[in-house]
Amino acid sequence: MPPTDANVEETEEVEEVVVDDAREALVAAFRSELGDAIVEHHIAPGHDAWLRVTAASWFEVISTARGEFHMNYLDFLAGMDWLPSPYGRSEDSGLDEVIDDAEDPQEMTWGYAGGETRFQVFARLCSIRENNSVTIKVDVPDLVLDSIVDVYAGAEWHERETYEMFGIRFDGHPGLRPLYLPTDFEGHPLRKDFPLLARHIKPWPGLVDVEPMPGEGDDEAAAEGEG
Repeated sequence: MPPTDANVEETEEVEEVVVDDAREALVAAFRSELGDAIVEHHIAPGHDAWLRVTAASWFEVISTARGEFHMNYLDFLAGMDWLPSPYGRSEDSGLDEVIDDAEDPQEMTWGYAGGETRFQVFARLCSIRENNSVTIKVDVPDLVLDSIVDVYAGAEWHERETYEMFGIRFDGHPGLRPLYLPTDFEGHPLRKDFPLLARHIKPWPGLVDVEPMPGEGDDEAAAEGEG
């Protein structure tokens, strides 16, 4: 007897909805405390929570995270350039020409909790006492944020690196001087439109010629022989 609609409905698997009560409560507490400063959030159950905040509230959110939510450990602070590379992937060979965006349009994507600007900054904060954590991300439309060194002294190094690699300035930082590069270096190497000239001259070293496994080329060879 062919299955009826009722039989099909009974056999369909119901996707289990996983809820992370602890992180749901943490995000709710942040929203209650900070209101419109929280633009969007995302929760990956059992893994992490992301909060996207306004640039104007960046310092306030970070301060609140440490003071009100006891997040006393700064795991990392880093920048991100979401622009699709106009040079394609550095893993690909043939990087002689810049990709014409008109012919190969690519839209920016922003990952968890979304975004609106090309550049963002992330800070992952942890509470050792409460055994929880959150990643704060912020759009940086003007490439300027308030420094959080007064809240987390360890941010001094991270902000210098982000400034050097992405050109995002942190107002109030005690000294945004070069960390890795020569003082007269021009440009910001982790921006997607910064040309990696070494890849134009020499292909990415991960590209290797892999010999086929025994028997893999037999069919092609036979086809060429028949031709």
